[in-house]
Amino acid sequence: MAISSLFLILAILLVLLALGVPIAYSIGIAALATILPTMPLDVSVVTAAQRTFVGMSSFSLTAIPFFILAGNLMNQGGIAKRLVDFVMALLGKLPGALLVTNAGANALFGAISGSASAAAAAVGSMVRQGEEEQGYDPALCAATNGASAPSGLLIPPSNALITYSLASGGTSVAALFLAGYVPGLLWALCCIVVGVILAMRKGYKGTPGKYDWKNLWVSTLYALPALSLIVVVIGGIVGGIFTATEGSAIAVIYALLLGVLYRNITLKSLWTIVVDSAKMSGMVVFLIGVSNILGWVMSFLQIPQAVSAALLGLTDNPIIILLIMNVILLISGTFMDVTPAILIFTPLFLPIVRTFGMSPVHFGLILVYNLCIGNITPPVGNTLFVAIKVGKTTLAKTIPYMLWYYVAILIGLMLVTYAPFLSLGLPTMAGLV
Repeated sequence: MAISSLFLILAILLVLLALGVPIAYSIGIAALATILPTMPLDVSVVTAAQRTFVGMSSFSLTAIPFFILAGNLMNQGGIAKRLVDFVMALLGKLPGALLVTNAGANALFGAISGSASAAAAAVGSMVRQGEEEQGYDPALCAATNGASAPSGLLIPPSNALITYSLASGGTSVAALFLAGYVPGLLWALCCIVVGVILAMRKGYKGTPGKYDWKNLWVSTLYALPALSLIVVVIGGIVGGIFTATEGSAIAVIYALLLGVLYRNITLKSLWTIVVDSAKMSGMVVFLIGVSNILGWVMSFLQIPQAVSAALLGLTDNPIIILLIMNVILLISGTFMDVTPAILIFTPLFLPIVRTFGMSPVHFGLILVYNLCIGNITPPVGNTLFVAIKVGKTTLAKTIPYMLWYYVAILIGLMLVTYAPFLSLGLPTMAGLV
């Protein structure tokens, strides 16, 4: 009964998505259609409305709109160029200096802006002129830009990790934020290593001359105000000075002051930023509310317990179970955005990993890392397509280079999955897990 209900939910969901129905409506319709055979229409509809309201009324949910607004302020605040200059001064001596700079700057800007696509667009545009002047292959540049952009989604402040905290029943946001640093930097490092290897194969050199410490110092000073956002917000949350929600509000004030000081935000542009942020926040919050219906339906029909029993019936080996989960999540990520996928798969898989003692913090990083790969895999792959557009190339030319990056990123995924200390080391040292 429970497994057949799960298949019914997935079948309806896939059909509705294929027809172009928005993901929030698709989730709600699929959940209601599944519960109707076991519950009267009036009861199910009223309960679904109540669950939606409950899902949207969580105070901790306020952090997401604030971080979205802070990210949009950062996008318009002249941050990207300063970060590109900083990473170029730091890593520019490596072969393929501009590829390495692109990957490193994407990690920093993606973390600050909270958007992989924004990072690919902003940072990719900054380095494109230099790449063209130095004769870099546009397809390789697009692949590097696209592959590295999602790394910032793992580095706090991360809306994906906040969403997971809500979906998992209140896993510590501070612990998740600290846990995200190493996996996010590992993703970026994988892309940098591949970039260096491909650059050496093509004969791309680093910047000539001796290491310029003065340039590094100046670039660091220019980038420091933007980098300080991460230190101030995350330091305050982890240190217990303020909550994640309060930290998100502080991030908005900080980003606004920075944009005004850099003279990149005016009253007119501020209004546009606020409106765009409100629209995006409305979609995300409504999606979380509607997904609460799905969680209620799954709980009522005991779907998580059935999935757990089915997987544990196949094998009780945690290594195999995690491998199966990774495959499912990777496939799902190719056609589903990160936020709805987190809301759907957390209640399914978290009870299973808890049976063999896995920390919900560790599982959260495995889940988000997996789903972030979907940002760069067709047919959805929004970040990849943004990078291709910015790089003025085609998917057919970019994919051969992307295969290199896919292999490296998947190696990173295996490390994050089977080496818990990579995720749990920092929160453990901070006494959060």
